[in-house]
Amino acid sequence: MTVHELLDGAGVTFASSPEILTLPVRGMAYHSGQAAPGFLFFAFAGSKADGGRFASDALARGAVAVVYETPPAVPPEHPYIVVAHGRHALAAAAKRFYRAPDEAIDIIAFTGTNGKSTGTMLADGIFQHAGHKTSLINTIGYHVGGEPRAAVNTTPESLDIFRIAAETRDLGGRFLSMEISSHALALGRVEGLRIAAAVFTNLTRDHLDFHLTMEKYGAAKARLFGPDFAPKFAILNADDPFTPRIAAAPASRRLTYGLAPGADYRAINIESGFFGLRFLIEGHAQITSTLIGDINIYNILAAAAACHCLGLTWEQIAAGVAAFPGVPGRFERVEGGQDFLCVVDYAHTDAAITNVIRVARNLLNGKGRVLTLFGCGGDRDRAKRPLMGMAAAKDSDYVVLTSDNPRSEDPFAIINDAVVGARRFDTPLLVEADREKAIFAIAGEARPGDIVLLTGKGHEDYQIVGDKKIDFSDKEVALRAIAARGGK
Repeated sequence: MTVHELLDGAGVTFASSPEILTLPVRGMAYHSGQAAPGFLFFAFAGSKADGGRFASDALARGAVAVVYETPPAVPPEHPYIVVAHGRHALAAAAKRFYRAPDEAIDIIAFTGTNGKSTGTMLADGIFQHAGHKTSLINTIGYHVGGEPRAAVNTTPESLDIFRIAAETRDLGGRFLSMEISSHALALGRVEGLRIAAAVFTNLTRDHLDFHLTMEKYGAAKARLFGPDFAPKFAILNADDPFTPRIAAAPASRRLTYGLAPGADYRAINIESGFFGLRFLIEGHAQITSTLIGDINIYNILAAAAACHCLGLTWEQIAAGVAAFPGVPGRFERVEGGQDFLCVVDYAHTDAAITNVIRVARNLLNGKGRVLTLFGCGGDRDRAKRPLMGMAAAKDSDYVVLTSDNPRSEDPFAIINDAVVGARRFDTPLLVEADREKAIFAIAGEARPGDIVLLTGKGHEDYQIVGDKKIDFSDKEVALRAIAARGGK
């Protein structure tokens, strides 16, 4: 395939010479370290560095030309092309290079603030239990036909998505379940992707360091359901206040799920406890799950609706949900022989913290205390920090405020922002910037029958301090803290 064939219709505005367009292309890369002989290198601006700075490295590795989004101030001597939008051009080129794999498989895309990882893993698990070969892209990790891959972003660049879709197709797979983040929608990482079923989970405050306003954040999410993507099925949370503002494309079939009357997929006769969940999807199937908490009713409904729309029977769906083992770092129990319940959860927004505390309260039924540990990420939306503090202190009996991923910020400055919200309540509060010491402290405070919630990091096995990624697992530290108190 030539450069011209690859970039035809991709918004080329300039080529340094006509001969460039006739060059054969063997592959593409947006990271110079992935470039190889015969590759086309896409150099667009990233969050931390301009890809143009690495053009010489890509060329040294054999790249035939460089694609720029912004014309270089000084025309370079190497072959180059300018396009109107770098990521849109990459997406169009990737789809063409991999022969439109999204047309050969069904892509199930989850978007929303919370529940995306659980929803994608549930859908993937249901498909697999029904005997299908699948692929998965989410925050926790990727897999292609059952083979695990490391997760780089919640939603990778379009080149990676189309490559994974092509591998899925070539392996005989039919389904790819994936998270699509608001960043991916705003930056153009998923342009041109055919979506079979798009699922909206919910919208609460998050990522305003990037989107600036809730209106822009919501608009980015809603775009997945509009004419740019026009999914075959638009599956929306009937109980979320933002849902009425999502206008599905005319070609899409709009469906809803939830607890309120009128939802197309409605949960009734709900039983919830330490055992998990039992409920009826009205008119369809009896559901039994080991997942804990009412929030997982929505996650199950969302995944079940998507699977049903794409052809699975209710018997297959119910069996897949019953067999689903759970999601790492999502209300995940830590068992070390202790006489209290310890849970690791990824909750890192005020709404998510509120939800996980509510789940704990319902489980306790007034017979124990909720002890909550949380921290706030550095280099992220500062305005949500006091809100997280309020959420933790409002409904907990004891709070430990610590570090999450401070990144380039001073951990104590981050903590001070959160303390403002936590101090609005009289809940006992311990401030301990060292996360390991904080986990030991909250485990030491627990009494028989209490629930300890370690929120914020969930499945993550690292902590980002400055520019260093340090090995750190809440679950592993919690097990040591439980052992240090003799398990009790």
